[in-house]
Amino acid sequence: MTYEEARNFIKESNQYGIVPGLETITELLRRLGNPQEQLCIIHVAGTNGKGSASAFLTAILIEAGYHVGRYLSPAVFSYRERIQIGDKGASAMAYITQQGICESVEQIQPVCDAMVQDGYPHPTSFEIETAMAMLYLAKEKVDFAIIEVGMGGRLDATNVIQHPVCCVITSISMDHMQYLGDTLEQIAGEKAGIIKENVPVVTGRQKPEVRKVLEMTCREKGAKLILSDFDKIAEVNYDPEETVFTLQTDTGNKKYRIRLLGEYQTENALLAVKAATLLENLGYRIGEEAVRNGLSKARWRGRFEIIAKEPYVIIDGAHNEDAAMRLRRSIEVYFTNRRIIYIIGVLADKDYQTILDLTAPLADVIITLTPDNKRALSGTELAKQAERFGKRVIDAGTAQNAIHAAYETARKEDVIIAFGSLSYLGDLVKTLENRYVKADLLN
Repeated sequence: MTYEEARNFIKESNQYGIVPGLETITELLRRLGNPQEQLCIIHVAGTNGKGSASAFLTAILIEAGYHVGRYLSPAVFSYRERIQIGDKGASAMAYITQQGICESVEQIQPVCDAMVQDGYPHPTSFEIETAMAMLYLAKEKVDFAIIEVGMGGRLDATNVIQHPVCCVITSISMDHMQYLGDTLEQIAGEKAGIIKENVPVVTGRQKPEVRKVLEMTCREKGAKLILSDFDKIAEVNYDPEETVFTLQTDTGNKKYRIRLLGEYQTENALLAVKAATLLENLGYRIGEEAVRNGLSKARWRGRFEIIAKEPYVIIDGAHNEDAAMRLRRSIEVYFTNRRIIYIIGVLADKDYQTILDLTAPLADVIITLTPDNKRALSGTELAKQAERFGKRVIDAGTAQNAIHAAYETARKEDVIIAFGSLSYLGDLVKTLENRYVKADLLN
């Protein structure tokens, strides 16, 4: 099987849509020998912050000397970034190889065909990718596999995991309401569905109604709920190059540096620190040096990431109310009194009215586009909605046209922020590299 043939098989499986439930993925993995049972898994759920918290924890475990695998979604810059492996000393996480995808799909495709013949639904593309991740990470014999939920938790394909070493639940807010429910309590209940009997859970600051659901679920499951130490942050210094914060502990103050930017990233970093402490208490060797170095070295593409300077160009995946609020706070923290130019593209099923309500007041210019996604909201319609804020609005149509318009409008001291749907950021970065600031792009 060629790489193109493997990718086409997965793409064709998109026709089966999004089908929440565990019956199909359970049967698929059973027929593949249940590779997930060979893995030491950390299961991560939440609405916002899954990727950042996972990136911090992955970097900490790598610095501690572990061979670490990671499964995430969605991908932004390469299809292969969904499945990654990292080791100490490597300059970056290694994506699954094309050969690895081919070999995995060669195992999965005949099993899918046999399942259909036996009366099961054909696995969806996400179920196939989840099976591929389990097969590949098991084959690579990773010490830890950090597995991120795709959507929700209770009925997400990744919840086929039965025996994680621990669970991490990041910030929970309103998103995917058509699948998860239209109240915070309902959504929290779906996210809490990853909690297993007697498996410890680490979480951070949550709204009272969310915390109540998590506490109740943990009591029912006999799972210990561990809260991060956000109230013990003594000092935070924000700078576009790094954030430095001090954490008060029983053994004295500890200073940490992180290069993942965003006013909210201290919360995600603390989740990772708390998870690392839990793992140490469970008998895994980590150490304070690994924590400090891991936090400093963690990278996560496309999340309030500075990709160019003069003017600053920042890309961010803010696509729901909570993420938009976090983006707004980050702009206020890092770029007070700067002229702000937005590039925005969103999916039609997102609450783009609220996203605009929260972010548009900070902008001087708003450039809209239509993401290359069948669920995309027209950039023209988004522009109409943006005009009610009295800003200069440009309907650019495509990511390429949008970055051109932004550079024509911006001065060196201005800040261009592209956000909304992750699906267009890869194209925007490619255009930036090819046309404008290739020599100046940050590593």
